[in-house]
Amino acid sequence: EQERARHRHYDTYQRDKRAAAFYKSVPWRLLREQRLIKDHGLCQMCLKEQKITPATEVDHIVPIRVRWDLRLRLDNTRTLCHSHHMRKTQEDKRKYGG
Repeated sequence: EQERARHRHYDTYQRDKRAAAFYKSVPWRLLREQRLIKDHGLCQMCLKEQKITPATEVDHIVPIRVRWDLRLRLDNTRTLCHSHHMRKTQEDKRKYGG
């Protein structure tokens, strides 16, 4: 429940409204499920490190705020664990600003 409250707060006060609406949409949910199936529900970065870790996030490789047009491209997504997703988010902020 605490996790859900944190996400709700982020969606309300930090995430831009277009992105928030997108992440609640049926097309995103279907794409997300497709990516989880394709990646067998495992973090792709952990696999490269020869570790097996369940994925908790589906990441846009090129963030949607940078390339909105790629938001529903399966080849612009990958599954990540929370730890790798947080690192990727920080890298994106350094690379693209934000």
